[in-house]
Amino acid sequence: MLEQQLVNALSLGCVYALFALGFTLVFGVLGVINLSHGAIFMIGAYAALQVVTRLAFPLWAALFAAFFVAGAFGLAIDYIVLKPLRRRDAPHLIPMIATIGLAIFFNNASQGLFGAENLRFPSDLVPDQQLHFWGVQISVLEVAIIALSFGLMAGLLIVMRKTQLGRALRAIAESPKAAMLLGINVEGLFYLTSFTAAALGGVSGVLIALYSNAVFPLMGQPMLHKGIAVIILGGMGDIRGALIGGLFLGFAEVMSVAYIGSTMRDAVAFGLLFIVLLLRPQGMFGKVLERKA
Repeated sequence: MLEQQLVNALSLGCVYALFALGFTLVFGVLGVINLSHGAIFMIGAYAALQVVTRLAFPLWAALFAAFFVAGAFGLAIDYIVLKPLRRRDAPHLIPMIATIGLAIFFNNASQGLFGAENLRFPSDLVPDQQLHFWGVQISVLEVAIIALSFGLMAGLLIVMRKTQLGRALRAIAESPKAAMLLGINVEGLFYLTSFTAAALGGVSGVLIALYSNAVFPLMGQPMLHKGIAVIILGGMGDIRGALIGGLFLGFAEVMSVAYIGSTMRDAVAFGLLFIVLLLRPQGMFGKVLERKA
């Protein structure tokens, strides 16, 4: 049934978009492709799982834990790794290599701490209730995923478009040195951006873990590949592009599984991505601009 597949695609696409938002935020403001973002996604899921299983806290507390733990890791990565590279004006390739190393370290550390097997959230954590609207069946979990994802994305868009903070971040994205001359606390906003991006990644990790009912050390790797695809599709550094690109990829995957076959899931999604980029290499909302010093 087409309507049912559209609902499934919407819930999956929302998580992709939320993950990609953090990715594109770091690239847009810091000018860095943070390839440890998939590992942060995994850390958020494990943080929530520990809060639920060891402390018996409810799901909302687990989401807060994932938000702040993942955000703290993102802040630490910026302060310990990215800040020294910024001071030395390191080429763009160096932060990418450094974050790849961090991702490998985090993945191996989580495997040593929690083992390589799949862990699961308690079955009674989310009500197993099905809602019915106009012949479409949707679970409480899917409603929560869609509502939370759209709420966080809408909040970020409002901040970026309507507030003084958003204007300062856009100024930094254009030229960090010019923003500094205008009296903007560039380094402080770099930290805030790294925290927020990682926190969004951590929350998306919890949502995917609940959706797939699995938490494991390498869960962030396929998500990293899809996040890269989404930000390229939507336009590097563009928040609207991350939202539309995430939804596009989610719809492409679900429709290909429903009407072609699960083995073609990634092939169809990335094939469509390839076609879009042939027609518009800068992505849907991207601009062919050079970032000023």
